Amino acid sequence: MADVTYYVPLPFVFSDDGMAAGEATECLSANAAVMRAEALSRKPGHAGAIAFSRTGDPSSGDFGDAKVIWKFGEVPNDPSAL
Repeated sequence: MADVTYYVPLPFVFSDDGMAAGEATECLSANAAVMRAEALSRKPGHAGAIAFSRTGDPSSGDFGDAKVIWKFGEVPNDPSAL
């Protein structure tokens, strides 16, 4: 199977330990992921959000590292935890 790129907005919420990742969703394009991340970053209780992409082969489960497209608000510096 050919490689596929997924575009994902990921919110970060305030928690007792500081910050935690919220629920990731999939978008059809990088632009849609950026717009959704920006909207999520403005929700009450959210620290911020990022839009990122990952490319790989879904049939084998082999994916490259996440590539951050855009950051909004307070988010972790290290995307390797995605």
